[in-house]
Amino acid sequence: MILAVLAGAIAAAAYILLAYFLSDVVYRVFLEDQTLSDVTPDLFTLLLLLLVQGCAIWGRELFAQRSATIIKSNLREQLSNKLLLLGPLYTRAERSGELVNTFVEGVESLDHFMTQYLTAKALAIIVPMMVLLVVLILDRWTTLVFLVAGPMMLLILALIGGRVRAITERRYLEMSWMSAFFLDILQGLTTLKLFGREQEQARNIERISDEYGDTTMEVLRTAFQSSLVMEWAATAATAMVALTVSLRLMNGSLPFNIALTLLLLTPEFFLPIRQYALRFHAGTAGKAAADRIYAILDIPTRKVVATRAKGKSHQPQRLDISFERVTFTYAEGQRPALEDFSLDLPQGSRLLLVGPTGAGKTTISQLLLRFAKPNSGRIMVGGVPLQTIDEDAWRRQIAWVPQLPHLFHGSIADNIRLARPNATLEEIISASTAAHAHDFITALPRGYETDVGEHGARLSGGQQQRIAIARAILKDAPILILDEPTAHLDSHSDRIIRQALNRLMAERTVIIIAHRLELAYDADQIVLLEGGRVSEMGSHAELLTRNGSYSQLATLYNERIRTGGER
Repeated sequence: MILAVLAGAIAAAAYILLAYFLSDVVYRVFLEDQTLSDVTPDLFTLLLLLLVQGCAIWGRELFAQRSATIIKSNLREQLSNKLLLLGPLYTRAERSGELVNTFVEGVESLDHFMTQYLTAKALAIIVPMMVLLVVLILDRWTTLVFLVAGPMMLLILALIGGRVRAITERRYLEMSWMSAFFLDILQGLTTLKLFGREQEQARNIERISDEYGDTTMEVLRTAFQSSLVMEWAATAATAMVALTVSLRLMNGSLPFNIALTLLLLTPEFFLPIRQYALRFHAGTAGKAAADRIYAILDIPTRKVVATRAKGKSHQPQRLDISFERVTFTYAEGQRPALEDFSLDLPQGSRLLLVGPTGAGKTTISQLLLRFAKPNSGRIMVGGVPLQTIDEDAWRRQIAWVPQLPHLFHGSIADNIRLARPNATLEEIISASTAAHAHDFITALPRGYETDVGEHGARLSGGQQQRIAIARAILKDAPILILDEPTAHLDSHSDRIIRQALNRLMAERTVIIIAHRLELAYDADQIVLLEGGRVSEMGSHAELLTRNGSYSQLATLYNERIRTGGER
């Protein structure tokens, strides 16, 4: 960027010299009757200055564009890393469409900010100062005109610029909101069609688009008004210089070559200020985008819920997991999820977490996956604090099968290979067979190369779940977290999935989050959570004998099965 500004300054310096030598050549030819041979060296000098000016202008654009490309690439990398570091707890609280708009359109809007606005802003100071210095040497009266007109134009720009900035920031927010709103409509299209509300949402999109268009036109009108005022001011100042120079030229107090030089330099004094006014809109748009980008990048480390352990990373010898009076809250302490939670889970055992929605079951898995850290208390693994274990090394020890597995746009093989990128096709087939997924995959037109579509839209829920289980089997991790793995499946798919899960759970430490109680019979320990606290804890048989909340839950569950209700 410094090179871009320097190239712009060199181009201005070349023009200043060009104006001086050109005025001198015209003076000598027309007033001193010199021949072509007399001014030939000066003409070559003019040609050289033209080449220098052209190369400098080209270099200014090249260096500015290069800096914009580097900065956009770096910002996208930093945003990606930051969002990955913040984890799902942060992104879940934000609108996906707004984040996508920031990542794509927001970063891209910095192109004009870097290539046009920043260089114009710097040159609007440097070039007029260079011209002013030369004019001060040539003619003090013209200098006075510059000293009055220049600051006045900057004052006008500052007055108009405040309004442009406010409107541009509003326009960027409207763009972000429109992106998020449209993404919501796309993702909820089935629901909108079902309830017959698609036309209403289409009208909402039209209304939002009209508002965005109106704001865009308001920005353009304001930018045009500022440019118009700046053009008038520059024209008036140039006319003033022309008038004073002409009067003094006619009364003989100013040489012709100096007068012509002043007339040629006057537009160059005001040109950078006018260009800065023209590109002020690009600057405010980039500033609005940058504010949102850095609002994400500048989130303090203490607010980052998944921090990397500082200092030496410890590796436990065993994978016995222990929660010691763990408390965790969402929304900066306003929404408690776990309170004074304690639990011991020996290596190789099975734990079933049950309880109503919002009891804190999924929060426990988020804490173990290092997407969040406790507000108080600690989690120990083999006697080692979890926060001292390297995140990547720890997550390699965990396989996770969520309630709604995410499949990326791509082939089935690519989605399974996500667990182990260097896995061979034979290993993928073996994992798929163990997950009872191989038969339906081979029945597809392209087998393992079949494109699953966005979010796995081309597969059924049971097929998506079996691919997620195949992915977990391929990972072959010693700790397994199952978060409602059969919650939305029919009885046939449920039976197939449970057969695959039984193979997957063998000889592993397993944490199961479920409302269905089939897996309770084989669990070594069952924890009933209510309001973020442990209500009951023990084996299935022990909890039944206590006739507490778990016993009532099991009775209701068995009754629903006997009457043929949903599990």
